Amino acid sequence: MSAKPMSPLRWIVAVAVLILIVAVLINERNQSPSAPPAATTDAETPAVSVPDVDPELDPIPPLTTLQSIDRDKAPARRVLDLQHWTTAEGARVYFMQASELPMLDLQLLFAAGASRDGELPGLATLVNGMLNEGAAGLDSGEIAAGFENLGAQFENSSHRDMALVSVRSLTAADKLDPALDLFAQVVSQPDFPEDAYQRLRNQLLAGLQFRLQSPAAQASEAFWSGLYGNHPYASLPEGQPESLAEITPEHLRDFHEQYYSAGNAVISLVGDVDRQQAERIAARLSSALPEGPAAPVVTDPEPIQSERKHVDFDSQQTHIMLGQLGVSRSAEDYPALYVGNQILGSGFGSRLMEEIRETRGLSYSVSSNFSPMQATGPFVINMQTRTDQVEQALEVINTTLDGFIEEGPTEAELIRSKRQIMGEFPLSTASNSAIVSQLGMIGFYNLPLNHLQLFLDQVEKLTVEDVRSAFQRHLSKEQRLIVTVGQPLPEPEMEADLEQSAEDAPAKPTIDAATEAPDA
Repeated sequence: MSAKPMSPLRWIVAVAVLILIVAVLINERNQSPSAPPAATTDAETPAVSVPDVDPELDPIPPLTTLQSIDRDKAPARRVLDLQHWTTAEGARVYFMQASELPMLDLQLLFAAGASRDGELPGLATLVNGMLNEGAAGLDSGEIAAGFENLGAQFENSSHRDMALVSVRSLTAADKLDPALDLFAQVVSQPDFPEDAYQRLRNQLLAGLQFRLQSPAAQASEAFWSGLYGNHPYASLPEGQPESLAEITPEHLRDFHEQYYSAGNAVISLVGDVDRQQAERIAARLSSALPEGPAAPVVTDPEPIQSERKHVDFDSQQTHIMLGQLGVSRSAEDYPALYVGNQILGSGFGSRLMEEIRETRGLSYSVSSNFSPMQATGPFVINMQTRTDQVEQALEVINTTLDGFIEEGPTEAELIRSKRQIMGEFPLSTASNSAIVSQLGMIGFYNLPLNHLQLFLDQVEKLTVEDVRSAFQRHLSKEQRLIVTVGQPLPEPEMEADLEQSAEDAPAKPTIDAATEAPDA
């Protein structure tokens, strides 16, 4: 079938439409002569100069790079306006106003840790754990619901030196006042209910059974016991089955009355309250606590002689703890020891990690640490390794430690460690909870109010000789304790006998030959 030809009229209409379209395009082009220059201008305009930017806002600062940071300049420090006073009842108060957020962090520290247990190990832990199990007629459920309904957070814990109780609350009056009321009741009026006491004691007994299955826990217990002997730090804070069986609710009440007193308390506050409000809060808490003096400072332990202990334990790995008495929190040499330990055994890049893990592959990790306490705290090196590598690992640890004590760090190591500490410091004062912990530490250990500033200044001034001499003053190989927990090891004495026998061996053939000669 052939196509039907288009009529002349349709041809005329089609040509007219085509002419119209061409005319419109030509007209639009003539009416926009500036379009090409505008495109050129856009291409030359920096991307940040977008028209949506609000001219009222501050300009965005120019971007910098890590390479542009001045590594020789210490990082900026947050200004801490710390204040201190003592309540009428004798509680020491440390305060810093922080108005950035409408909240308050409050911490109470008591010299009521396990070092006050006396003949009943586990007593301090039980007292602290029972505080929120019932108080002023409220049971544990009502106390928990009370804090939760107010949006407040309650925490408590007990350690060898101290017992800690804290609360975080919004500062709106309808939240803060009832939260502080409830907090004061929990701390000052514990009921020590019998059913909760039995439950908590059973939990501690179950925990002790669990510790028997942990070589790390066994090593820690043996180390503290061996290092401190009859000193209060020697006993396990969780107690022992025998001591837990003897503790009664009456013991808990007596301990609370003696150690959770106003004169034995350090109150730390950081948050959106002014000095007058802080004074009222501190006075309110202090007056609610039992009256009583500060507990005496824990006496220093006696030095020990070098000793090696082994605990048989059916495990694939052997746990090693090597250490000795270190320093107290108030020791003048603590900054030098802290910096030196960063180089010796704190994380990747440290000497111990390099020798134990990177060079010899004896363990996944190894670390060293000073734990400054009210009395002399421990210095300890921790690691795990295969049983057949224990002697090699101990030799490497001793050689590395002795070399560091003898020679100290290198200048490059010291500079790198200082930069790391200065860079990490802002994190320790980045939040209210971090600052309140620092304030509690300052108050509990009777450190100067500008302790944080002093510590950093001392770190900045340290020299290689300062670190070396500090390690030589405080660490001696004659007072070193080694604890291993794992598969049975050859007794050191037996090894010595074998070595002595080996030394005697060359003389025997002569004697034997002389003896055998007549027989021959």
